[in-house]
Parts: sequence; C-alpha cells; structure tokens
Amino acid sequence: MRWPALCSSPSSLARHCRALVRSCGRHSALDVGQKLHATTVTTGLLTLPQLYLRNVIMHMYAACGDVLSARKLFDEIPMTHKDTADWTTLMDCYSRGGSPMDALSLFVFMRRGGVLIDDITMVSLFCTCAKVGNSAFGVQGHACMIKLGLDYCVKARNAAMDMYVKCGLMGDAKTMFDETNVRNVVSWTVLLWGVVKWEGLDKGKNLFDEMPERNEIAWTIMIARYVENGFIKEAFRLLSEMVFGFGFHLNSASLSSLLSACTQSGDVLMGKWVHSYALRATIDTTTDVKLGTALLDMYAKCGRINSALRVFKSMRTKNVVTWNAMLGGLAMHGKGTTVLDMFDQMLKEVKPNDVTFTAVLSACSHSGLVDEGRKLFYSLENVYGITPSMENYACMVDLLGRSGRLQEAEDIIRKMPMRPNEVVLGSLLGACSAHRKHEMGDRLVRDLVQMYPYNTDHHVLLSNMYALSGKSDKADSFRRDLRDRGIRKVPGISTMHINGQVHQFSAGEKSHPLINEIYLMLDEMIPKLKLAGYIPDTSSQMLSGDDTNEQEEKERALMCHSEKLAVCFGLISTKAGTPLYIFKNLRICQDCHSAMKVASRVYDREIVIRDRNRFHSFEYGFCSCSDYW
Repeated sequence: MRWPALCSSPSSLARHCRALVRSCGRHSALDVGQKLHATTVTTGLLTLPQLYLRNVIMHMYAACGDVLSARKLFDEIPMTHKDTADWTTLMDCYSRGGSPMDALSLFVFMRRGGVLIDDITMVSLFCTCAKVGNSAFGVQGHACMIKLGLDYCVKARNAAMDMYVKCGLMGDAKTMFDETNVRNVVSWTVLLWGVVKWEGLDKGKNLFDEMPERNEIAWTIMIARYVENGFIKEAFRLLSEMVFGFGFHLNSASLSSLLSACTQSGDVLMGKWVHSYALRATIDTTTDVKLGTALLDMYAKCGRINSALRVFKSMRTKNVVTWNAMLGGLAMHGKGTTVLDMFDQMLKEVKPNDVTFTAVLSACSHSGLVDEGRKLFYSLENVYGITPSMENYACMVDLLGRSGRLQEAEDIIRKMPMRPNEVVLGSLLGACSAHRKHEMGDRLVRDLVQMYPYNTDHHVLLSNMYALSGKSDKADSFRRDLRDRGIRKVPGISTMHINGQVHQFSAGEKSHPLINEIYLMLDEMIPKLKLAGYIPDTSSQMLSGDDTNEQEEKERALMCHSEKLAVCFGLISTKAGTPLYIFKNLRICQDCHSAMKVASRVYDREIVIRDRNRFHSFEYGFCSCSDYW
C-alpha cells in the first residue's frame, strides 16, 4: 500500500492511517484493515506508542468481530496507554463474539487494576449479563454502579433494568423503574418487554396504554407478542394504528422482529405482509443481511421452503447466519442431498461454524444419509478445525440411532469430552424405542428420569416401551405413579392459520366453535382411510377397562389426536385441493403419520405438518421424510 506523497512526517502518516482504519471499522472492512495494519508494521509506525495506532487498530478488529486479533493487540498495548474505551471495546467484542465469560473477566480485571469505569462500561457489563442470563454477576454489577456513583446515568440504569428483565427478575426491574427519577421512552420500553414476556399480554397492554411516549420498538413488542399468541386481528389493528394513526414507519429491525414472531407462530400471512411492506418501503432485502435472513427463515419454518430458496438466491449479501438458516430450513424439510450440495457451495464463500455442521448433520439424520454424516462428523476437527459441540454430538447420535447403529451411537456418547445432556441421551432413547432395544432403553431412561425428573417425554417413552414389550401391567403402574407424583404429559396441540384466524386443537378437543362439524367429518374420514389401506396402530395406547371394549377405546383415542382433528377442520374450511398447513408442539406419532399419508391420497391434498423436530410434507400417499424421522 502506498501513502500520498504529502505524508512526509510520521505524525501526518499516522493521522491518515487512523482515519482509514476507523473507516474500516465503521464499514466492517476487515480485509482492508488488515492491509493497513501490515503497512503500519512495515513502515515502523506501530513502534511509536505515542501515536496510539495500536489502540485504533485494536478497535477496528473489535468492530469487525476479529476477537483474536483484537486481544493480541490489546495485550501489546502498554498499560499506561490503555484507557477505559479500550477495555470496554474488548469487552463488547468478547460479548458479541460468543465469549461472554471473557467479557465479564475483563471487567473484574478492570476493577482489580484500578482502571476507570464509566457508564459505557456498565452498559456493556449489563448487556453481557442479560445475554447469558447471569443475574448473580449482574446484581454485583448493579451494586458496583451505585458504589461508583454511576446510577445517575439513565443509560446505565436502563441497561441494569434490562438485565433484570432478561433474567426474569421482574420485582427488581420494577423497583428500579419506580426509583428512577428521570425516565425516558427506553425505560418504559424495557419494562414493557418484561411485563409482556413474564406477566402476559393483558398486563402488557395495560402498561402500553399508560406509556406517555411510545417508540417503534414498543409498538413492535406488542404487535410481535400478539402474533406469537395467535391474535392476528389485534396485531393487524395495532399495525394499522402504528403506521397510519401515529405515522411510524417500520424499520429493518422492527420488520425482523415481526418476522421472528411469525416464524415462532407459523403465521405466514403476517410474514407475507411484512415482506410486502419491505418491498413497498424500498427496504432492500437482497443487501440487508439481517432482514433477508429473517425473511427466508420465516418462509422455511412456515413450510414454504421454495419461497425461502427464492429469497436466499436473490440475496446479494450473505453471511454465515444466512447460510445456516437456509441449510437448517432445508434440513427440516428433509432435503438432505440439497443441503450437502449447498454446503459445498458455502465452503467457497463463507467459513462454516459449529451451527453449520449441526444443520448439515441434522439433514443427514432426517434423510438417512448415514455414511455422509459419519464422514462429515469425523472430519470436523481435522479438516474444518471445528471442535464438535453438544449439538453436533446430538445430531450424530440421532443419525446413528435412527439407522439402527445403537452400539456405535452409545460408543460416541461414552467418548464425549463433556457430560451428555438430555438431548443427546434422549436421541438414543428414542432410537431404542423405535428399534425395540428395551434393555438399553430401560437403562437410559432411568438415568434420564433421575437427571430430568419433570421431562414427560422420557416417562412416556419408557411407558410405551413397557407396553410394546408386553408389560402392560408395568406400564399402567408406571403411569399411575407419575400421576400420583403430579407429573402430567405435555398435551399435544395442533395449530392452523386459516382466513387470518388461529385455530388450535388438542386431543379429544371439545371447545372449538365447529367441533360438531369436525367430528362428523372425522366419522366420515376414518372409514375412507381404512378402505384405502390405513390400519390404526394402537400398540402404544394405554387404557384400562373392559377387555371387550378396550381395542375400540384405543382406536377412538387415536382418532381424536390433535392432527386428525386439525385435518378434518381443514377439509371442511378450505377449498378442494388447497394445501393444509399444521403446526404441532410435539413429535407426530406413528399412527398419525400413517393416517396423513393415506389422507393426502384419498383427498388429493398436500398436508404439511411441522412437528417439534421437522416438516412432513404428505402428497399422493407419500411423506417427504420417506418414513425416516
């Protein structure tokens, strides 16, 4: 890199260099910043401590998210030349870069070293504590803020209140709010988020109505929560009031928040409205990485994978989060081969991380690509320099377990460098249940029940395993024991979005306005499915009663599963040929899976069900998972 001829003195060169490096930090131009750094070394400018170039370059690396380079330069700067801004910048870099404990450790070093702590440092500390839910450190930080006399600063107080809210300590948050003499709209908005999150929509709406001033974030919080809870009409009413009544414009951050709410609720109608609004407002989703990523993620998780792919392909700017969202969406839809092809393309453009490999391994698991998944897992460290995460291990155990390689899966668990969590052990347990390995499953579930006594999934699996192995008395006894201890199975809920309204069904639903019509349709549908080849699977149904009627009772219980009721509602509420989209909070059972395949052929409908693990797209009597889920 050549300097302008007029830059004849070191101080003149330094001024130009500082300006350029700061510009690189503002625009995240890491490549250019690295070249400037190299130039300062070769020209000897970096050896002149009075010019503070190391500090500026360190800030540039921190702004670009290069934690290692920022820390290296930070350590090279003499203590006499480090100020509060340098320490705080590195704290922020650690917090954003996924090393929050290092950020908190830096704060401890600052206190011990007598480094001046200002309100910006306190804001950084509270944001980090909020991010990781470390309320203990946050409470100590609050005491430190008071001791240092910084509690007068509204920004620092708001950040402390936000920490309490994010950690679920609403009593402390409200105390801070009540004790604050000077409140601004951020103070109210922080409290609003907490009330809506922890105390419910009704109390949140009351506080929202009390706010003397509202910003777009407050409006977005309320609208997003309405969407998440299925109150679509109320959400659109608030949107109309916000945009047309008060003249607010939804910015990229607000739109991303709304899309996240749509993703959680499965409401593609609101998601499409957000997409349309962004286009009308000339917000470019092809270059706005965060918004574009949120958009494709929404489409993928609402069952519109082709729309997600179109958004992805249109994006001119992508980061690793964008690629991960697309790979994860495809994995959920059982597109294993497509994921592997896209992963090869990704390697040419972006460096993958452990989340990437979780998505790819999950795709292999959902598509039965055992050899490909095994090869990828065992090359993580040697080829890609990635230390396998807990999620990576869980995917690999799931992949091997589904394919019947239970011993290999158990060997991987034994060799894990960390203690396996319930997801890892639960994956193997599910495989034991599917492959009738009752002895291994019994051993696993007892460990899981001790570790996580209130996770009903494990109890249900053990009970079903007893039933399938012919130990019905033991299964009944186990379930009675659970009831006596107050442990209840999480009810299965199926949700549909039709004509702008949310409809929910639980097993044996009685409260829906059209429940009589739904059961009439059910009585018509089941005989048709049986004639077309559907055979009810009552093997895991546990009922106690007269032997003569037991089989009939079991079948009736199966027929009233939430997915079947949702399908019946969809059949009577939509036009012939219209796809049906159902979102379930639990894993779809074997019997409903079989019934949906037959129903898709009998009624010539695509039936898409998103369960807790993945999407199942039923068409013409087949499922996209190829019965491998």
